[in-house]
Amino acid sequence: MDGLTNPAGAVPAAGDPVASWTAGGGLIPAARVPGGELAAVAAAADFAVLPVGAVEWHGPHLPLGTDLILAEGFAAAASVARGAPDEPPATTGPRGVLFPAVPYAACPGQTRPWPGTVAVRPEVAVAYLADVIEGIVAAGFTRLLIVNGHDANMSTARAAMEWVSGRRTASLLLVNWFQLVTPDETAELFGPLPSRGHGGAYETAGVLGFDADAVRPDAAPDLPPKPKLPVPHPYVLVESRPDPWQGWSGHVSLASETAGRRIRDLAGARLREIVEAWVAAPPPAPPTDAPLPPAAADAGVAPEEEP
Repeated sequence: MDGLTNPAGAVPAAGDPVASWTAGGGLIPAARVPGGELAAVAAAADFAVLPVGAVEWHGPHLPLGTDLILAEGFAAAASVARGAPDEPPATTGPRGVLFPAVPYAACPGQTRPWPGTVAVRPEVAVAYLADVIEGIVAAGFTRLLIVNGHDANMSTARAAMEWVSGRRTASLLLVNWFQLVTPDETAELFGPLPSRGHGGAYETAGVLGFDADAVRPDAAPDLPPKPKLPVPHPYVLVESRPDPWQGWSGHVSLASETAGRRIRDLAGARLREIVEAWVAAPPPAPPTDAPLPPAAADAGVAPEEEP
């Protein structure tokens, strides 16, 4: 597609964000796309982006919108012009359309009682995300990247994605910023003390990398987190209130803007690698109501009826 035109057929004026995006790539906010140009934007886009965060207590040192700052910050890095640091960008990434963030989410029992946490019931969160995701897909964006900043969203977003993928032709990609930097790498940044807890050094540094003015590092003492189980195997442990715990835990004094910028750059680059590989992959086939292979269908085996 060479360009976008308005319904009257006129070429968009200079400075038009849609025209600039069409020519240069990168991201355009969906909220700035005129309704009459939505179909053309969807046709030109390689993918859409949906940040999902939370409004949640992270301790006295971090803002209530910590998860939103991180989700929106990394979502904005999903497709950007790339070049050497401090130099004009040499190339652009795929074209993306950035949708407004989902701000409220299901929150765990460990943070719900703390001031400022706005918790949505899990069943409501799944239904809400399913409607948001399906609405974006229905607008013409077959590929949707969900950038997550709140760990509890991983289960609700996954459930919503599974639901929509059975109803619409869609390629839905969920990426959690927290997982884009490895534990070994955070150990290199922060040393041997635990850094990856809720409101700890890793998350605090992440916010410092995007919005240093929103952080008050001196407002929170170091609160060593409860040790992990002494086993090498993966597990998920949910407890009513770990100890020690003040709605957060971790060695906040280890966080710094320098570490935050390193996290921002490293995780952002990896997110773009994922997006580029995903956009280059073949698109999915449409969902089907006939899951049996042809041989079974020819044999007269009927699928089970839904209850």
